[in-house]
Amino acid sequence: MAQRSVHYEAAFEDFLRSRGAPYVAVDEAKKSLFGRHALKSFDFVVYSSTGPNLLVDVKGRKFPDSVRGLKRDGQRAWENWITRDDAESLIQWQGVFGVEFQAILTFAYWLQGPPQRSPFEDVHLFRQKSYAFMAVPLERYVALAKPRSRKWRTLSAPSAVFAGEVRSFTDFL
Repeated sequence: MAQRSVHYEAAFEDFLRSRGAPYVAVDEAKKSLFGRHALKSFDFVVYSSTGPNLLVDVKGRKFPDSVRGLKRDGQRAWENWITRDDAESLIQWQGVFGVEFQAILTFAYWLQGPPQRSPFEDVHLFRQKSYAFMAVPLERYVALAKPRSRKWRTLSAPSAVFAGEVRSFTDFL
């Protein structure tokens, strides 16, 4: 397992290993240049036995101890924002890799309460923390998303819509 400083990505890599999924971790320290533009790296190439191979960008988010919306500290369920750079770079990477690969956003939700109080069936324990890995093809996410912040160049899908579209990452293996 690669040394990953981001616990969400380390947990996802541990999840892949526990499932016996073949993958390659992408070296985040290296940016690639295509033309005059630097492309933001994605996190993993995962080889699927059920469909196209996956170009995975992991987005870590906390998932509150209640699916009913707002928690005391302002945290909301189903947070799913990304930057426009995330989307634009991943679209270009999919073009580079070709039709045998699908760009996918994987939201690594760190559960803030007991797993049995979460809406997730597939929960992964890593370093005494519980995670759920939910995924959506980038193309579908972009169709659902709306601008969240012009200043920060972020996109977000409405939580209820997103919750209905996202699937367990296991479904893509």
